[in-house]
Amino acid sequence: MTEFQRARSAEAKQLREEAILEAAARLGARSGIREVTLTDIADEVGMHKSAMLRYFETREQIFLRLTAAGWRDWSASLRSLLRGMSPGVPAATVAHAFAGTLSERPMFCDLLAQAPLNLERNVSLESVRTFKLATLEEVEAIGAELTRLFGLGEEQRVDVIATATSLAGALWQMATPGPLVQELYRSDPRLAHAIVEIGPRLTRVLTAQLTGLVQVP
Repeated sequence: MTEFQRARSAEAKQLREEAILEAAARLGARSGIREVTLTDIADEVGMHKSAMLRYFETREQIFLRLTAAGWRDWSASLRSLLRGMSPGVPAATVAHAFAGTLSERPMFCDLLAQAPLNLERNVSLESVRTFKLATLEEVEAIGAELTRLFGLGEEQRVDVIATATSLAGALWQMATPGPLVQELYRSDPRLAHAIVEIGPRLTRVLTAQLTGLVQVP
């Protein structure tokens, strides 16, 4: 384990923050966001827990920063796909793009579920403001593509994006129960419905929503 010295410059502070975020991301991907403590992150990055408080106020702030980064990464990937589509594209094609880019980012789905539950609740108001503004920027960018493709109004496009992200977070939680519960679901045919596949279900829901919105006069 590497022992970090206290950062003495803005550049060194940024490097420390990046190391902390990377460590938290590794642990979150490995164990799930809920299981990761501040002590775990400190051990992973090679710092004392008290030293980490010079860079981040709480574990929630660390994961909130990762959620904002996840939004930017997902938005860029999704918009790249949407820009290749022409107006009048089938709703199912756009729904598949949403579902595919979300389901291939499992930790982002986990973060989407955790953000409103606890990540926004143990941080400063300024941290929440920064996170919300970063999210809003990506929602507006994705929404512009939905308007180009389907002529959706502001409320409609926000509803689509909210449905996609909130449902992705919820479905991820349902799709990743503990190993014993997973085995129970697979061993009893009566519980087969509890085995959730994020991509197909999210595609079906978004296809129905987009189809309904496009047909609204």
